[in-house]
Parts: sequence; C-alpha cells; structure tokens
Amino acid sequence: MFWDVDTQHDFIDPGGKLHVPGAERIVPILRALTDHAHTRGIRILASADDHVPGHRELSATPDLRTTFPDHCMRGTKGQRKIAETTLREPLVIGPERDPSVVDRVKAHGGDLLFHKHWFDVFTNANLVPVLDHLRPTRIILYGVATDVCDKYAIEGLLERAPQAEIHFVVDAARAIHPEEVDDLLEGWRRRGVRMTTAAEILAGGA
Repeated sequence: MFWDVDTQHDFIDPGGKLHVPGAERIVPILRALTDHAHTRGIRILASADDHVPGHRELSATPDLRTTFPDHCMRGTKGQRKIAETTLREPLVIGPERDPSVVDRVKAHGGDLLFHKHWFDVFTNANLVPVLDHLRPTRIILYGVATDVCDKYAIEGLLERAPQAEIHFVVDAARAIHPEEVDDLLEGWRRRGVRMTTAAEILAGGA
C-alpha cells in the first residue's frame, strides 16, 4: 500500500497558504510514485486536510507546531490535491464515524482519501476500522510535512498497525522545521521504520 500524506496545493505550491519549504521540488517524485502505484495496481491511501473556520489547529497567531494559519479551506484550490498525485476513483471518507465504512471499502476498487480536521490523520474515526480490515503488511509513506502530518501518520501506524513494515520515502517529503528532521528520522529508525528513496521504490528494491 502507498500512503500519500497531504499532497495539497496549499502545502506544495510556493504561493500556498502553508507552503512547506522545498515541497515544490518533490513534485516530479510524487508524480512518479503515484504513476508507479497506479500502473501496478497498488492501492493508494491518502489523507487531506479539509478545514472550515473554527477548526482547532487554525490560529491568527500560529506557532507552526500545533497551530497554523488558515489553510486547505474547504472549497478552495488550496484544499485540492495537486494534479500529479490525482487519485484513481477515490472513495472520500470523512472524519465522523461511519458504521458502514468497511462495507464501503470492500465494495470499492479504487484509492481511498481520508479527510481530516486536525493534522493527525488518526483523528479520522474511520481510519482504524479500515486499517483493521485491510491489514497492510507493507506501507510506503511520503508527502508533507515530515515533522507534522507525516510524523503523526507514522507514529500512529507504529501503534495501530504493528504488522506493517513501514517505509518512509525520504526524498518525497519535506518539513516545516528541516533542522529537526535528522533526529526525527533516527528515532523512527530505532522503532523499525525503514528509510528509502523513490529510486529504490521505483526499482522495486525497497
């Protein structure tokens, strides 16, 4: 399974509302990973911020760690995924608990898109039931930002999907605080996360 974290215009585009430094430079890599998955019939599970005014992470005085300026506001271009990571027949799954979500996933052959109102994708109440159903054994994770949404996704997977071998594509991600990335990656390595590159994934070596 490929896991695409928040590859949305507001994070990737230089003029985006919460541009992650250098994120525009990984767009060709993101495209290659997306095409690779679709060509080989690998399902992509993706997350996307979907904000409206009043969401708890939005602030006029953000600290860029747990609060952020308005971004990915519902109905705006900034909330949409970039063209290079367009999903195939995505099933959009909102954050409110849906008792039928597993049946919906069983009946769906395309990609999955989990909307979230907080940077931690596991605040989407439907994610764990879907993971429990899919029980992925290998997850290739990439996107933005390494030190926020990627961090919460990886640490959530380590706790809630212990059967999965997690690969983090280091050159397909960027951070809000790049100076903190080395320590973060080393901590993940110690917990069993495998660091890889897009070239290794595309060659089938990771």
